[in-house]
Amino acid sequence: MNVSVFGLGYVGCVTAAWLAKAGHKVVGVDTNPEKVAMINTATPPVVEPGLGELLAEVVTGGQLRATRSAEAAVRDSDLALICVGTPGGANGRPDLRAVERVGQEIGRVLAVRTEPYTVVLRSTVLPGTTEGILVPALLAGAGRAAGRWLRVAMNPEFMREGSSLQDFANPPLTVVGCEEAGTASLLRSLYAGVDAPFVHTTLKTAEMVKYISNAFHALKVCFANEIGDLCAAAGADAQEAMRIFRMDRKLNISEAYLRPGFAFGGSCLPKDLRALLHAARRADVSLPVLTAILLSNEGQIRRAVEAVLDTGKRRVGVVGLAFKPGTDDLRESPMVTLVELLIGKGCDLRILDRGVATARLMGANRRYIEEQIPHLASLMCDSVEALLAHAEVLVIGNGSDEAERALAAATSQHVLIDLTRAVGRQSVGAPSEVCV
Repeated sequence: MNVSVFGLGYVGCVTAAWLAKAGHKVVGVDTNPEKVAMINTATPPVVEPGLGELLAEVVTGGQLRATRSAEAAVRDSDLALICVGTPGGANGRPDLRAVERVGQEIGRVLAVRTEPYTVVLRSTVLPGTTEGILVPALLAGAGRAAGRWLRVAMNPEFMREGSSLQDFANPPLTVVGCEEAGTASLLRSLYAGVDAPFVHTTLKTAEMVKYISNAFHALKVCFANEIGDLCAAAGADAQEAMRIFRMDRKLNISEAYLRPGFAFGGSCLPKDLRALLHAARRADVSLPVLTAILLSNEGQIRRAVEAVLDTGKRRVGVVGLAFKPGTDDLRESPMVTLVELLIGKGCDLRILDRGVATARLMGANRRYIEEQIPHLASLMCDSVEALLAHAEVLVIGNGSDEAERALAAATSQHVLIDLTRAVGRQSVGAPSEVCV
């Protein structure tokens, strides 16, 4: 393909060089004349292992050149990758002026173009930027409304300084956000030589994925450091403990627990987290990340309570009381806390959870129910029909078969609050949904 790359910093320079190596005809664009001159003499404008050798190969071979002219670059290409910087201000707000400026420059060149042109934003931007900043800038520059002449996509990068060449060739994913299948197909072809799963999603999701990734990486660093501090205070070998921790690929380093839903509970997680924090206090070790976990978990419960109260309705039906589906364990269940808070706010509740109802009759948690929450036993329903007959608000606490049946039987008269963020599905005649 004929490709233009706007912005020749770490991301843009490596992107341009690698695509040229893959056989595409690439022109790099930058407002800095020194960067342009360095690319044209095969001199890396950034320090990156292996980049000098790669530039020498693709510049000498005529696959890559650089210019300050956006007009020349767009005229000689069918696809533009925007890789300009989006530095953060003191308050965290990204500076998007470079994205807007480049969008207007490309748009002005496209004002008279009749053939389709694809603009791909590769810079790290918050959800809504492509549609809210880039597209308006392109249309303002072109002076005409959007049409078949313009295709837009978001393509976040997953490169680390110091290993960006290897990361470009072997990223964890190639993520493309766009509306049209044809645009996704075009980018699939562009990255045909990249060894990674190709994921086609929406614009906003693609914009968000990079932030999720970086936030999690930062969290992992702080988590490991806090564990290291606590291990040192306890006399444990931090490196060995974390090495063993990383060996668990079923739960620890895995997809487990990484799905948005409701608060955690049960007999292990809250208790053991509090034990760690207790040990840290005794050793005078500060664990701000671990300390914030319980506060964050409590915040999820508060938001759920507020969501129910905001409906202005008093009769509430709750599906699921145990801390997770497939169990009768009520110890530190966030659903028990939610129910008790709603009762305290004057709500009239009914609860459906067959596992808990069986435990109340037969035993595993019978003593706990009788001694700790006897007032909730009287609120248990025997059927979906009885629950829905009572409820104005339907709260889904877990993804059980009972939840599916309750959703199927609910009507538009029921307000749905889906704490699992996955069970509720809108359809004709379905209950209206409140996002939590």
